[in-house]
Formats: sequence, structure tokens, C-alpha cells
Amino acid sequence: MLIKILVALIFIAMLASLAAGAGWLMKDGGRSRRVLISLKLRVCLATLLLALLVYGFLSGQLGH
Repeated sequence: MLIKILVALIFIAMLASLAAGAGWLMKDGGRSRRVLISLKLRVCLATLLLALLVYGFLSGQLGH
């Protein structure tokens, strides 16, 4: 159950980072480092999400 909550929280954090990056892109026109930082954060979160999903499926906590 805990892994499902972690997956959902990481997914929500990815969506928040995407929205923040889009807002900064529109505000700054892509000339600031904030868009790049948001992208780096999304890549890290996606890697963590993938690792959690693989662990969940291999351990039997996700899927049946």
C-alpha cells in the first residue's frame, strides 16, 4: 500500500514540476535557468518513479 502512495505522490510532483516549468517558460521566454532546473527535477522524478514501479512489480506489491 505504501508503494502505491509513493507512486501517486511522485506522479503529482512530476505534474507540479511540469506546470511550474511551463509557467516559467511563458514568463521568462526560456531565458532563465528555472526551466532547466524544472526539467532536471522532472527527469529525476521520472527515474525514481520508474525504479519504484519496477520494484513494485518485481516484489509483487503492484499488479496481480
